[in-house]
Amino acid sequence: MANLIRRDPLFSRLSRFDPIFGDDWLKGFWVQPFTGDVEPPPQIKIDLTEGKEAYTVRAEVPGMKKDDIKVEIEGNRISITAESKRETEEKKGDKVIRRECYQGSSYRSFTLDSDVDEAKASAKYDNGVLELTLPKKIGAGSKQLQIS
Repeated sequence: MANLIRRDPLFSRLSRFDPIFGDDWLKGFWVQPFTGDVEPPPQIKIDLTEGKEAYTVRAEVPGMKKDDIKVEIEGNRISITAESKRETEEKKGDKVIRRECYQGSSYRSFTLDSDVDEAKASAKYDNGVLELTLPKKIGAGSKQLQIS
């Protein structure tokens, strides 16, 4: 079977005459939506593992200070919020050409199979990675009822 290549008929004619109008010259120009400079807030990515007695969560929260990260535990629901604040530093004569460093808040929430013992839970933040140790509550599990 032959390989099919998609080409724009207008620019494929021009590419024969001028190397400026090659296949990649306007590739994707009309298909990309205009977003302005507004990007969605980054989502906090997590790795979640379950052991016999505890859950371990590794969350990527790069560029944040540990004081700007909050973790809430409500039964078996875990919420992680990180807020980056723009530091106001003004220099006379300088102008910002492009700002790509994210300023704002990120949020991630998830539920676990078992309730978490909030009193024994711990959190550690190092090099952009938040590590949570979430011990399971003793006695939190299913209970079989006797039918009378």
